[in-house]
Amino acid sequence: MTEIVKTTIKSLPLVYRGKVRDSYAVGDDKLLIVASDRISAFDVVLDDPIPNKGKILTALTDFWFKELDGIVPNHLTGIDPETVVAPDEVDQVKGRAVVAKKLKPILVECVARGYLSGSAWKEYKQKGSICGIKLPEGMQQSQKLPEPIFTPAGKAEAGHHDENITYEQVVEIVGPEVAEKIRDYTLKLYKKAADYAATKGIIISDTKFEFGQDEDGNIYLMDEVLTPDSSRFWPADQYKVGQSEPSYDKQFIRDWLEEQPWDKKAPAPKAPKEILQKTSEKYEEALKSLTGKGVQ
Repeated sequence: MTEIVKTTIKSLPLVYRGKVRDSYAVGDDKLLIVASDRISAFDVVLDDPIPNKGKILTALTDFWFKELDGIVPNHLTGIDPETVVAPDEVDQVKGRAVVAKKLKPILVECVARGYLSGSAWKEYKQKGSICGIKLPEGMQQSQKLPEPIFTPAGKAEAGHHDENITYEQVVEIVGPEVAEKIRDYTLKLYKKAADYAATKGIIISDTKFEFGQDEDGNIYLMDEVLTPDSSRFWPADQYKVGQSEPSYDKQFIRDWLEEQPWDKKAPAPKAPKEILQKTSEKYEEALKSLTGKGVQ
């Protein structure tokens, strides 16, 4: 089937169309969440899709939900997505969708970092700290941190960048009890995933988790988990302190965009076919390395 840029499911009410995912209501308490092949970089959605991206994200997230079971409940219901849409809509959800519990999102991006890269490296160079956490002097780009750290970000409106915030600000947003739980869950999930990935020759530099609450205030892991969209995956055999690492994630297309004459506002430059294909290959390489399987 061709890439899916935008789903057109008519049998269910559309709830939300995000940067990558389209969500539809399944009754009052569940959502059909479909991962499209859209890609966003610098908070701008590109016009062209990445082949197989939605299926890769879904397969990886499903894998991680199983691998990380027991740390925190997740939003999966176990309902087959193909059973909640009309027969002529099955192709739009096959291999790229889940039926999830409808939750109230916790409005904090929960980022765990084990290495000094990306926005954290920029912030460290300016302040010697990240999100208010003081780090040792003289650290280099991509260096492993003494311990993984929780570096949250406040959720921005569409089209705006998420801003790094301190733990104290998280407490102000969600209260001390929820703040402590999501921080602890984030670090436990990251450590378990990083230990597993290391056995497959992959370093997880950093990753972002999303959490939500049900009507009783219980916390669930939701959205996507440890995908190339939400994480930095580095091949361990090419890792070297002091450089920008090669990676199995959207950094490849970000680097291409950085070289273009562009103000990082929509619309983004049109990417050549080979850049889109190469990005897809990097995503699938991450899937194969971590799970032993390619796109089904």
